Order: sequence, then structure tokens, then C-alpha cells
Amino acid sequence: MATAVATAVATLMGLSGAAVAQSQTPPAAVLPAVVVTGSVSERALEAAPYAASVLDADTLRQSGPMVNLSEALVRVPGITANNRQNYAQDLQLSSRGFGARAPFGVRGLRLYTDGIPATMPDGQGQVSHFDIASAQRVEVVRGPFTALYGNSSGGVIAAFTAPVTQAGADLSLDAGADGLRQGRVSIGAPLGSGWDGQASLSGLHIDGFRPQSEAHRTLATGRLAWSGESDRLVLLLNTFRQNAQDPLGLTRAQWQQDPDQTTPQAIQFNTRKEASQTQLGGRWTHRFDAASPLSSSSLMAYTGWRSVTQWQSITVGAQSAAGSGGGVVDVDRRYDGVDGRLVWRLAGGSLATGVNLERQRDDRQGFQNFIGTGAAQQLGVTGALRRDEDNRATTREAYAQWDGALTSTLDAMVGVRGGEVRMSAQDRFLSNGDDSGARRFRYANPAVGLGWRLTPALLLHAAVGRGFESPALNELAYRSDGTGGFNTALKAQKSQQQELGLKWRGERASLDATLFHIGTRDEIAVLTNSGGRSSYQNVGRTRRSGAELSGDWRPAAAWRLAGTLSTLTARYRDSFVTCTGTPCPTPTVAVPSGMRIAGTNGGSAFVELAWKPPVWRGGEAALEWRGVKKTAVNDTNSEFAPGYGLMHLRLTQDGQASVGRWTWTARVENLMDRRYVGSVIVNDGNGRFYEPAPGRTWWLGLKLATTLGS
Repeated sequence: MATAVATAVATLMGLSGAAVAQSQTPPAAVLPAVVVTGSVSERALEAAPYAASVLDADTLRQSGPMVNLSEALVRVPGITANNRQNYAQDLQLSSRGFGARAPFGVRGLRLYTDGIPATMPDGQGQVSHFDIASAQRVEVVRGPFTALYGNSSGGVIAAFTAPVTQAGADLSLDAGADGLRQGRVSIGAPLGSGWDGQASLSGLHIDGFRPQSEAHRTLATGRLAWSGESDRLVLLLNTFRQNAQDPLGLTRAQWQQDPDQTTPQAIQFNTRKEASQTQLGGRWTHRFDAASPLSSSSLMAYTGWRSVTQWQSITVGAQSAAGSGGGVVDVDRRYDGVDGRLVWRLAGGSLATGVNLERQRDDRQGFQNFIGTGAAQQLGVTGALRRDEDNRATTREAYAQWDGALTSTLDAMVGVRGGEVRMSAQDRFLSNGDDSGARRFRYANPAVGLGWRLTPALLLHAAVGRGFESPALNELAYRSDGTGGFNTALKAQKSQQQELGLKWRGERASLDATLFHIGTRDEIAVLTNSGGRSSYQNVGRTRRSGAELSGDWRPAAAWRLAGTLSTLTARYRDSFVTCTGTPCPTPTVAVPSGMRIAGTNGGSAFVELAWKPPVWRGGEAALEWRGVKKTAVNDTNSEFAPGYGLMHLRLTQDGQASVGRWTWTARVENLMDRRYVGSVIVNDGNGRFYEPAPGRTWWLGLKLATTLGS
């Protein structure tokens, strides 16, 4: 992150990707101005009045086999990115505590890949189709300006594919602990007449360190682009397929007894998940001449299909309840969206105006996870139908943002994004009650930021904004009293965010520091969890506050020290009642005010010391340390996942061969072989909160890049 490569932020509207120029900084040199093309105008990184981080391609490669974003996101302050060691569930991601409640998938954050949303209109997101190996960078935006991405934008994570500059091909091979094997091939070339294209294909297999945790993944991506005198067109295609077993979580007693075990229910029901997705998108941009009041226009459109089938461990007895949806989830999703934008020259700055439309339609079914009775009964198979629904979510939004200079030393960014999200369910399986219903939520998210240039090297920045997060479709699915229909009592949560920070760039060092405070009302949390039906409630007010630091220092030409530090205080301000077990038809357990928000920790830190001596041409060695404070696993704070500190070793070497440029990277993770909880399943009704991480592991990756043609 904060290394020799200085890159910077992204789109403020969450539409088109930011084009970031990168520059390799020699030791003891002043960091050059890095130009960022955001949603409105070009801006140097140190002038952006909000907290942001960028992970470049080298950092992504050095952090691991580029299978999971969590490998590199641990370098970003304010972000919790935990690898569940379970490919049947997505990463555990949160930004300043937003998204921490998610038991699976990603909530509270907006996700993008090459400008195409990976977050659905109802606020649920996935990162499993991110092609990290082909990424030029991953951008992370935190704080009030994320509100300008609309619904569920407590933070923004966006990946961007490297553009084609010359004809070439890459081959990468990875091997590691727990049966990790991965191969990738990519090719790209200019095609003439302004066209260029690239494609990649990768395959992953991993056995996992626990029983019932094997996974297979295939990912393919394609990109076709055309550039003219004033226009640019980019077409994007990606498809992935993944089959993964689910080892489930462990109770605290199980984890303490043997963190390498798998709970018997996972084996008994053969818990697993099959997922596939295909997505096609395109973006056209046009630049107007200097005499026009318009600076540029853009149009983005996308469509996709996603299919998920998951076999869960819900007991046969729990599925006998009239309202049970069974133990097998089967969802076929179709989604699409379009965004149009105009950028105007106005008042010495740039004004972006636009509209955004998104739709998702889920054909959702549920089945029993067994067939037969008595001695002939089979578990972990698809049985009788128990749920059949048509779920829909639609978002309609409009936005405007102005970006410009107020004085020679004071810049401003002002924006607002407003709209509505509609969600509905049409129940086609009425023998267990009618769960049909519809809800509509409206919002307007303004944000204001100022950047004050005190000296050429020092910027102070401040921002305020309002955030909005609607319940997701699955959070609206059931009422707490067990009756049919949408949870009409559940409201959207709204937040007020403030941020104050500084950015300093020196000859041998840099520093970013941010303080933030967030007040939220109508926070959404779990209410009951019974028979495979989870219902949610608004629990009143919460408060999140903390500090974030990131920086680097080059004391000598061969040495680099980089690190981040984050603190987070995230607590409920109002008391409420909830459930702590299953079944639980009525919540009776009191949660007093002052409890930590489930899924959050008190802070984290990352430090890297890298050594690259001149005598070791093309080589580098680095020690990394990561520390995380204890994490609350439930709302009552009756249990916590212990904090931990881990040491990692990294070695890299690159060189030139007759066939092309080669690079190998070796990592030893968790050098001290410490056993710890890598992630938690928030408010799990069975008390299986803990997802253990492995002890000492290793990974070795080799990449060969060759130029094609003359």
C-alpha cells in the first residue's frame, strides 16, 4: 500500500473507473504528483479531501496467490478483511464497522470490478468473481464520500484491470499448503484501428486444512476496447464457476479442543455450495472540445446471471416447522443496470450530473436437505420443495457532484445522491403461509469535503456526509412473529459521518492520518433465528469512532518501513432484546446499551520491513507483522474471538530470460505457528461462532511474462 508506488483514489460516484497513473519512486526522491481521474476531474492524490488507499499490482502479487482480496486488504487502515478459510462463504469484509453484521456475503459496502457493480440493488455483494491477478490496482475509499455511491455504501472497494499497452502473454503457477494449486494464463494485444483486447483464464484447487473444506474455482475474463479521437469504448466479460465444501464454524469448546476439526454436522449433511456467474458490461465515454460547456459524457450498462445452490446443516426436526424454508437454498438471479453521466465546466470546476438504474430478480427456492425416513433416510441431498418465491429489487437514483478550487490553497468537493430502492417477494409456495410483500425506501445522501494546502507537502482535509443502508432481501424475508409476509416493521439505517485528516509527503517518508466519527440510527441487527428462518430488527442508535494511520519511511536506499494502524470503538447506544439460541420464537435476552457491535474488533495494525540491497539484483526480503484485537461474536458480548499477532516472511526475485521476464514469490505465513480464530460467524444461533485459521503455511508463486511479436 504505502510503498514506493504512490497511487490513489477512485471514482466518487461508483460509476466509471478511475485511471491512475503510477510512477516508480527512487529512494530519497520526492514523490511525484500522481494524477487521478475521478468522477469529475483530474486531481492529485495529496489533494483528495477524503480517506483512500490503493493497492497496486506488485502489492497484490506479493501478498499471496491472489485468490482472496483479504491477502492484501490487511494493509488498508479501517478495513477488516478476514479469510474465512471457507470458499462456500464470501470474505468477511467491513469498513469502519459497516458490514460487520453479515453472517455471509458482503453487506454495507459497495463493490466494483472495472466500474461494474458487484453489489446488487438490495445491498448484498460478492467478490468471488474479482480477477485479482489481472488487476492493475484495487482502490479503497472510506468515510463520508462513500455515501455518494448510494445505498449500502459504508465503504467502497473497486478493482481495475490493467490496460493493454503491447502484445504479450503471462503464465502463472502457484502451489502452497493444504493442497493449494493454481494456474493462470492471460494474453493481450493491440488489434489495430484503435482496438485492443485481452483475455485470461485461471483454475484453482485447494483441499483446505479442515475436513469438508475442499474447493474448485474456474474464472475467465475478457476485455475489448476501442479508442478514437474523442471517444473510448470498453466491453467487459467475466464468468466463474465454483464448487466448495462448507466446514461450518466451531463452538468455543470445539475450537479450544482441536482447531483443525470440523463439526460433525458438516459431514453428516455434506454441507457445500455450488455457484456460477456470467457478467457482461460496457462503458462508452466522449470528450467535448474546450469551447463546449460540456467536458465529457459517459454511458455504462451491464447485465449478468448468477446461480447458487447451497446445502445447509439445518436439522430434520427444525425443518418440520410450518414456516421452514428447508435446508437447501437454490437461487437463480438475473441483474442489470445502466448509468448515464454528463460532466460540465462550471464556476472554475467540474460538475457531474447523472442518473442510475439497477434491477435484480431472484428465482428463489428452498428444499428439504433429506429424503426418506428412518433407517432409509439420506441427509445432504435435495428433497421436497419448501419455498418458492420471485424476489425483486430495483434502484432508481440521480446524482450531482461539483469539484473545484475555491482559492489557490483551498479545494472543495460537494455532492448529493438520492433515489429509492424497491423490494418485493411474490410467494408461489402457499402451503406454509404467504410470505409475499413489498417495501420501498427513499434516501438522499449529501457529502461535502474541503482540502486545505498548508504547504506543498501538507494537506488538511475534512468531510461530512450522510449514509443510508436498506435491509437486504433476505433480511426482509421473515417477520419475527413467524407469520407470513415481509418484515414491514424493518426500517433502513441512516448514518451521519464526519472525518478529519491530513496527508503529508516528504522526500523519504509519507503519512496519512484520519479521525472519524459516525452516528447511526435504526441500526439493523439479528432478532430471531429459528428453523432456517432469520428475522431482523432495528436496535436504535449506534456510534462508531476511531483513528487511522498509514505511512512509509525509507531510512536508506535498501530499506523500507511501511505500516498502518486502526482503532475502532463501535457500540450500541440503546438497549434491546434478542435471541441467543435456536429455536427462538420470542426474543428474551437483554442487550444493554454500551455493548460492542457484533463482528467488530477494537483495532488492528500492520507493519512491513523490506530489504532490497543493491548486491541482490532483482531480489527483496520482507518481514510482515499483523495484529488484531479481540472480536465480539454476538450482540450480548458473552463471547469474544481472542486477539492475535502474526509474523510473515516474504522473498521475491525477478529476472530476465530469453523467453521473457520472470518473477517468483515465496511466503511463509504465521511463522510462529500460532493457532487463532481467523473470522467469526456473527450471532450464529447454534453457537458455532468461530472459524479457525491454519497454523504455519507456505506459498510459492512463479510468473512468466513475455512480449509477443516484434
